[in-house]
Order: sequence, then structure tokens, then C-alpha cells
Amino acid sequence: MKICILGDSLTGLTLAKALVNKGIYTDIISSKTIRKKDKSRTLGISKTNVEFFQKNILDIEDLLWDINSIEIYSENLKNEKIINFEKNNQRLFSTIRNHELITKLFLGLKKNKFFKLKKESLNYESLKKKYKLVINCDLNNIISKKFFSKKFNKNYNSFAYTSIIEHQKLSNNNTAHQTFTKKGPIAFLPISSKETSVVYSLKGDKNFSEIESLIHKFNIRYKIKRINEIKRFELKSSNLRSYYYKNILAFGDLLHKIHPLAGQGFNMSIRDIKVLLKIIDSKIGTGLDLDSTICKEFENQNKHKNYLFSYGIDFIYEFFNIEKKLNNYMISKYLKIFANNKISKNFLIKVADKGFLN
Repeated sequence: MKICILGDSLTGLTLAKALVNKGIYTDIISSKTIRKKDKSRTLGISKTNVEFFQKNILDIEDLLWDINSIEIYSENLKNEKIINFEKNNQRLFSTIRNHELITKLFLGLKKNKFFKLKKESLNYESLKKKYKLVINCDLNNIISKKFFSKKFNKNYNSFAYTSIIEHQKLSNNNTAHQTFTKKGPIAFLPISSKETSVVYSLKGDKNFSEIESLIHKFNIRYKIKRINEIKRFELKSSNLRSYYYKNILAFGDLLHKIHPLAGQGFNMSIRDIKVLLKIIDSKIGTGLDLDSTICKEFENQNKHKNYLFSYGIDFIYEFFNIEKKLNNYMISKYLKIFANNKISKNFLIKVADKGFLN
């Protein structure tokens, strides 16, 4: 049995490690461009997904920084706290630096006898002859442009500005906080006792000195020593209309991209991996080939879940946008009442941890 993965993205490497752990021969075909390490990028992984990662993919406990409390504020209510999520001081999610996770995945794959990394030009006819199942994790390759261009797209006409702030050491830097400002949401995500990642989503193109001023303005916890290089990327969301073409299954960001306000992008991909592995286990258990039939099964099981979750994230973004446009802040007040109800709060924590319908 052999599977081909297109693209050595974080999702591609994670999926490859999960497959070789099952004794499945896995080839990754990567682009010939040199990967640049972006040390400013971080991501959050939910508690359930951390547990799955540890058990089925790789031990990453040494790379994680645990978050056991999440605070949500609204500038519309004079920066009043409207929601506080916590559960008996337990881990809600963990933050991790992208480049460290990618490096550890590469090292875990490098000497594995079931794994090969190939750098070659893509040709659909050649792929079809060599592999019964191809999983495409690359947004921009020729296969994606030819067979996976039909999407539900949304342009937020916004940019996400990211940086890592260095600050005075905090022994309990385990609370993430996000403020829905009048300009857009800003999130502070601790990654160590001395460093915190910042993501600010703003309408239009801003100069970096303005971003630094806004970080200082909405910082409620840290004595900042330094704001590191600020990076920017355009904010768009998308959902693929069809998940596969013949024996090629779309995956990762090619399947779905969402607004970063809830930090759920990579978590969606991990949930996709869980579903795919169950389908593969079922095929192996019954002695069937790992072939194109997996593509249809995966779409049938997961497409509706991904659509629901993606549009749920978009609803949160638009919810606060409507409040801003109406200049009526009763919405935030009602949200505070709803979200701090015990049943509602537990539901929201569960959705953030496991997604919808899980």
C-alpha cells in the first residue's frame, strides 16, 4: 500500500507522519522552492487534538505551552470582559511555534523506512499510474489550479498582522485574551512565560508603527520589552465545492480556509485527519485497497461538518461587525449573559475543542 501527498505543508507533514505510523508507504512530492522558516508564526491546538496528536502522530509535549483560561473583551463596552472560559484550571488548548512543529515532524519522517520526500514536477497522468490515492495539500500547484478551483470564497478586505512580543516574565502566563475592537479583533496568545503571540485583524492596509501603537493600547497584562518583526497576510475564507477529482483528494487549506479570530484552522485539518484515518483503518481491516473510494467516503462524512464549522466562525466575525455598524452595543451585553450561562459556556468550550457534530 502506498499513498502520495502533494505538498510538504504543516498539514501534509502531519498526515504523512500519521500514515507511516500505520506502516503505510507514503511519498511526499514537494515544490522545488526553498522553505523559509517563519519564526513569528504560532498556532493553537485544542485539548482533544493535542491528545490525538500525542497518541497517533508524534510526541510534541515539549513544544507546547498550555492555555487554561480564555478571556473575551469588547471595546464597545469600554473593554469590559464579556466572556471568561476556564475549566477547573485544566488545559483548554495549547500554543506551539509553527517552525518547531515542522522541524520535529521532518525529523520524525526523515529516517522512517515508509517515507520518501521527492522533488519533481507534477504530472497528473504520471501520478495516476504510480498511485491509487493522491492527497493534495498544496493550494498553489498545477493540480489544484486545474481540478480544484471551484470554491465558495469570501474576501474580508482585511489583513492579519502578526508578531511576537517579549515581556517581563510571568509565572502564570496561561491566559489568552481577545478583544473585539472597533477596528477588528486582536488576540494575545501566550507561548512562554516571557513571550506572547499577537494576531490583529484589521480592515485595510496599515503601517506597522500604527499596529505597534494598537498592540500597546489593547495590551492589558504585559510589561512589553520588545515587539518583534510584524508580518502581514491578507484575510480570505474559502470552502471547496468538490473534495476530490477521481483519485485525488483535496486536503488542508485547499479544502477550507477560515478567519483566524478563533485559531481553528489547523484544528479543522487535524479533525479531517482523524476522519481519514478511520476510513483507512476500515479499508485495511477488510482487506480493501487504499484507492479512490476513500475520497467519496471522506467527502460524505466530513463536508457538511466543515461547512457548518466554517460558517460558524464567519458568523462570529459578522456578529461583531453588525454591532459596530449599528452602533448599538446591546448585542455584546446579551452575549455576555448568554455565554456566561453554565450550559452555554460548556457548549462553547466543547465546540472549540471538538468542532460541531463530534
